[in-house]
Amino acid sequence: MSWQFEKVAGPFGFTEGPVWDGVALLFSDIPSSRTLRYDPSTRECVVFREATNKANGLMLDAEGQLFACEGGGLSDPLLKDRAAAQGLAAGRCIARYDGDGARTVIADRFEGRRLNSPNDLAIDRLGRLWFTDPRYGDFRDDLELDHESVFRAEPQPDGSHKVVRVTFDTTRPNGLLLSPDLQWLYVANSQYGDGCPRELRAYPIRDDGSVGPFEVLHNFYPHRGIDGMTLDDEGHLIATAGWELSGPGPMLYVFTPKGRVLETHPVPMNRPTNVTFGDHDLRTLYLTGNDGCLWAARTEREGFPPGRPWWD
Repeated sequence: MSWQFEKVAGPFGFTEGPVWDGVALLFSDIPSSRTLRYDPSTRECVVFREATNKANGLMLDAEGQLFACEGGGLSDPLLKDRAAAQGLAAGRCIARYDGDGARTVIADRFEGRRLNSPNDLAIDRLGRLWFTDPRYGDFRDDLELDHESVFRAEPQPDGSHKVVRVTFDTTRPNGLLLSPDLQWLYVANSQYGDGCPRELRAYPIRDDGSVGPFEVLHNFYPHRGIDGMTLDDEGHLIATAGWELSGPGPMLYVFTPKGRVLETHPVPMNRPTNVTFGDHDLRTLYLTGNDGCLWAARTEREGFPPGRPWWD
């Protein structure tokens, strides 16, 4: 049975990064550099935070702290001036947004060079932040790194974070997930162009945090690959993929951990971007997309119980 999506907020600019905070749904409106908050009990959507440097992926840790992939910054004069006026570092970083309005930069460089455009992130039981760092779009003049990789920001005793490179073979990594047992890193390698890989990959995670050779769980080429994805309470991957230009069209895919397609569900926009579970029973899927809206559908699937870290 196909999931029936209802538009619950928007349109805004280009929505991404949905995350459920236990009461409401936080998501990014990238062009306006805002984090928005939708409350399903009142159906109100308000601005939660501004000046986010075109933040994309959002994630909460076990303590409820909100982290964001700020993808814009130095190449955008407006954002750079706004950050400088507030005494903040420009974007292209992983930032933590504290409840008192403060912002802390967790990671913005690797080996002294600016990150590309952090896109999506996951947090493990050790408080380590795994994140993708691609660069989409045609503007590449300000890039300092010569690769687009998955990184991990590891907490240090002094409160800082050490940035470690995880992948050495990704070309345009986008969404990522960690398996519930922390044995696998799932990465959407979604580079556009003739001959470019658009794959759902699974990397085995070694005891030291490095990863082994990847397995291709699904090949989307020549169509649009995965943008964002989430896990249900049985460890299935639910991914946004497809577009209006070719192939089966825009939809959600439900994969087993080994990559078998269990279900596909068409969605009401040309290019879905990300998805997560929410509501009191975590049976509602919230969906963002290039239409600038937030959509919701009741499902028979379930996310992890509120207040419980997903890795327990």
